[in-house]
Amino acid sequence: MKLIKTVLLALCVAAASSARAEEMSFRVVGLNSGGCGASCPQVIAAQGEIGEATPDAFLAFVRENARGGNIRGIVLLDSPGGKVVASMELGQALRKLGMAVIVARPAADQSHTMALVSGRCYSACVYALMGGRKRVIPAQSSVGVHRMFNYSTNFDMAEGGFVRERNLDDGGMLQTLSRYAAMMGVSTELVKLAERTSPDRLYMLTGADIARWRLGSRNL
Repeated sequence: MKLIKTVLLALCVAAASSARAEEMSFRVVGLNSGGCGASCPQVIAAQGEIGEATPDAFLAFVRENARGGNIRGIVLLDSPGGKVVASMELGQALRKLGMAVIVARPAADQSHTMALVSGRCYSACVYALMGGRKRVIPAQSSVGVHRMFNYSTNFDMAEGGFVRERNLDDGGMLQTLSRYAAMMGVSTELVKLAERTSPDRLYMLTGADIARWRLGSRNL
């Protein structure tokens, strides 16, 4: 029996129990304080799943919105994960632009001084976070990692149709991610930990983990 295998092109990392999230979108959030009005400083809020188009979409968004001159080099990041390669590309874009990253979301009410609420950065999102020039993970926010995987679709006559299979990395991407983490100033032990963690669960990083592996700090 011959199997016809079509392998998806990019690695996809997501919590196994999660429904597919919306692809990452970007918006400008004003830091409304002191009656500054139209001259208030602004930051970028990035929320959603990191897909193949996300890095280019982010760069296009920055180019379009940098014309006003009030955007500061800060990104608020809130993501359930996404594709590993795209996440590294997003991280490289953040580093090239000198952006600081805070794992948080803006509060819904923007009528007064902007407040931040808890954010998440799970699975592949961590590789985007690594790109931040400065990385801040407030105590109320959460960061989790697990082993990367991708999916392939096989046509199996015995099963009567297409069968979806999950494939784990054979070690090649581990080396790539380790080099990337080192380049971003993050301990490669964090990547090794992720690859030791079942893809069916998340290892939630503690404050000690975040400090030990140089992923970020708790305070601005």
